[in-house]
Amino acid sequence: MASEPNAVDHGITPETESSVLATRTAAQEPVHDPKNGYAQAPAPAVETVSETSSAASSLASTGDAANTGSVGPAFTAEEIHAKAEPASAPPRTFDFVASAPQTPGVPGMPVSGGAPEPADEEIPDPDEMETLMGGYGDFPSVHVGELCSGVVVSIGPGGVVIDIGGKTEGLAPVEDFHDRAGDIAVKEGQEIEVFVESRGALGEYASLSYRRAQQSRIWNVIEEAERTGAPVQAEVTGRVKGGLSVDVGISAFLPGSQVDLKPARDLDALIGQFLPVRIVKSNKRRGNIVVSRRSLLEEERDRVKKLTLEKIEEGAVVTGTIKNVTDYGAFVDLGGIDGLIHVTDISYGRIKGPSEVLRKGQQISAKVLQFDKEKEKVSLSLKHMQPDPWEGVSERYMVGEKATGKVASLSDYGVFVELESGVEGLVHASELTWSRRRRHPSKLYKAGDPIEVMVLGVKQQERRISISVKHLQPDPWFEIEERLRPGTIVEGRVRNLASYGAFMEIEEGVDGLIHVSDLSWDQKAKNPQDVLKKGEIVKAVVLSIDKENQRLSLGLKQLQPNVWETFFSTCVMGDIVTGRVTRRAKFGCFVELAEGVEGLCHNLEMPKSSGQKKKDLQVGQTCSFRVIKLEEFERRIGLSRRNVEDSEAAAATG
Repeated sequence: MASEPNAVDHGITPETESSVLATRTAAQEPVHDPKNGYAQAPAPAVETVSETSSAASSLASTGDAANTGSVGPAFTAEEIHAKAEPASAPPRTFDFVASAPQTPGVPGMPVSGGAPEPADEEIPDPDEMETLMGGYGDFPSVHVGELCSGVVVSIGPGGVVIDIGGKTEGLAPVEDFHDRAGDIAVKEGQEIEVFVESRGALGEYASLSYRRAQQSRIWNVIEEAERTGAPVQAEVTGRVKGGLSVDVGISAFLPGSQVDLKPARDLDALIGQFLPVRIVKSNKRRGNIVVSRRSLLEEERDRVKKLTLEKIEEGAVVTGTIKNVTDYGAFVDLGGIDGLIHVTDISYGRIKGPSEVLRKGQQISAKVLQFDKEKEKVSLSLKHMQPDPWEGVSERYMVGEKATGKVASLSDYGVFVELESGVEGLVHASELTWSRRRRHPSKLYKAGDPIEVMVLGVKQQERRISISVKHLQPDPWFEIEERLRPGTIVEGRVRNLASYGAFMEIEEGVDGLIHVSDLSWDQKAKNPQDVLKKGEIVKAVVLSIDKENQRLSLGLKQLQPNVWETFFSTCVMGDIVTGRVTRRAKFGCFVELAEGVEGLCHNLEMPKSSGQKKKDLQVGQTCSFRVIKLEEFERRIGLSRRNVEDSEAAAATG
């Protein structure tokens, strides 16, 4: 905005200032226009001086020279008055009258032009003039491209009028004052700082920018923060290639590698958050700013880590945050250094896994078990914060007493029973039942089942307790001789088959053996599988009992009469018997004389009339034989076919 230079700019001394000010225009205050929303400056009333004053003309010409940009020499007040009129001339008087409106000027600035008119009133003395013009003596220096302070005069759709001092007003776009919600961020009467874009022509507002003033201040802060390394607050506004876009008052770039100590997996989750960052690089001309959050985190980590290492020692209780949970334990952030709680140190009791007790982000207190300062490894324990439940366990669980608990887990070799939190006992598979029939524990119990046991032994130092289920029941072998006597017929299930016999369970915990020789009177039954099947319910006879070794002998064939004894009681040497050839051998033929009774006809006892003796008697053929041998103890019977044929031939010829 063009304005008339003051007296000092032209070298006018204070003595001549009162004469110069007589030529200035008395500007009026701007008038507020409610319709347009901002102030307008009306045409000022110009006061002139008498044309008879040569001094005024001389000063006016001096002012014209100043308007063209040239500055004349500085004159004293005496020289100016000497040039203006003769020394003998009578004193002149000046009449100040209001003239017709001239071309409007800028509010608060004088209007040039117009011939001075003579005034009727006398020129006031310098002291009175200085008092009258006190409000106009100091005009602020407003320069384009600089910041200045001002007061909001009015707010309208055309812009915001701001008084920047010295009766000078400027206009800033209303868009500069919109906040994120779209509202005006300032109000009338508020003092703000603006950027002068241009001073404007005569009668126009100076062009101001509130936004550029803000950006200028922000750049000053950013440059200072970059120089000192001070952190600034940044709001994450969006995701861009390679990182994040953040707002530090001006849009800046946060690389993905500088977001956290470790590569961030989900950058989108940070959008909308406020993060402290450090200015790494800035270029005001290009408007580029690069920030880093990682450097601040590293400094904070190192600071906290140093403090943490000073207070960590074995046996100390520390507080931290669960950083990560794995199958084998949990990592705890103690402050710049991580500690590990192994799964075995989480609880005295049995747990399925660390995640059952701990979760990420949980605050805990733990005891330091081991600390390697050089390797910065810390082993922690959560269970050692509680009393050891194994202390005094031998006094709480006495041998021979009953105890109750619940099934904690199952294995191939037994059942683990939780007697109390952190104290478990083992029921071996052999202690589950008196039965010798081994069944997997999972077929008898499942995890969580209540169970009653008897304490067999306690080893407190080794943290072991042996317990039993079967000892809660009486030993079935204790009075077995009174319940089972030899010759007693019993019934049971075939539990197992072996090459030498069959095992038969006759009651819970009591098994008996049927030897292969006691399966059948028939000598051909030499394999138990030929007679019995596993799981079959059969009857047997008790043959003998061995209580000490818990052995019971049973017999299956004893349920039938002894066919050998019957045969030997009815047959004597020389008797003719009839039998069926059942099988052949190299030395003769086996002949079935009765069910379960066989005799042997040797090759020497075959008919002599045949050239092929072994082929005379075929398997399945029924013939008569003479008994030529009887051995009852060894159950052997000798037969002769030749003797019968010879006797028949002799009878036929005789």
